Amino acid sequence: MVGSSETGKEQWRGRYYRLDEVQKHNNSQSTWIIIHNRIYDVTKFLDEHPGGEEVLREQAGGDATENFEDVGHSTDARTLSESFIVGELHP
Repeated sequence: MVGSSETGKEQWRGRYYRLDEVQKHNNSQSTWIIIHNRIYDVTKFLDEHPGGEEVLREQAGGDATENFEDVGHSTDARTLSESFIVGELHP
């Protein structure tokens, strides 16, 4: 992402996906979740997730923002999650 000099907001310069595309990635071979309109491919993280694989699989193909925030993830977890970003939800 790149910062915008005019607004100070980050502008996405990656790939956009529609919700129907994200919803197809709802199994253990391809597990995508949405958090704050960013799309994360967490497939390779399923076995490592401290809360267990099932927590991620329940959210697969959908918006996990509320659950992600309710848990209160650490700064380290938030930083790690950035490595799983594959795109952003189409506006």
